[in-house]
Amino acid sequence: MYVLVKYVHVISVTLSVIGFFLRGVLMLREAPLMNARWVKVLPHVNDTILLAAALTLAALSDQYPFVTGWVTAKVFGVMAYIILGALALRDASTKKMRIVCWLASLAVFGWIVSVALTRQPMGFLSGLV
Repeated sequence: MYVLVKYVHVISVTLSVIGFFLRGVLMLREAPLMNARWVKVLPHVNDTILLAAALTLAALSDQYPFVTGWVTAKVFGVMAYIILGALALRDASTKKMRIVCWLASLAVFGWIVSVALTRQPMGFLSGLV
């Protein structure tokens, strides 16, 4: 069961970042497709699956936020990714700020993946300390 849920989680993560990247490109190009209903709804469907898989993995592995350091780091990273992503695709007032937030959110995503792979709260940044 754990392996199946982990694959669902990894596939959902991959689809999420690909979708976010592509929506960022649409934002840069000011493409009308960005306003399509399915472009707005589909990420929420995938992210719901992603969250369900993450919670299931936490329960199956007995590794919870605020108990296990690297899981806590991922939760805070995901919150930063969501905030930066919202600024990038919707809320930032200038195109330059949306681009900065988009790139920052992609960097945070990379850090989240490094935390997951290393199971270290600092992820790839742990080599700097």
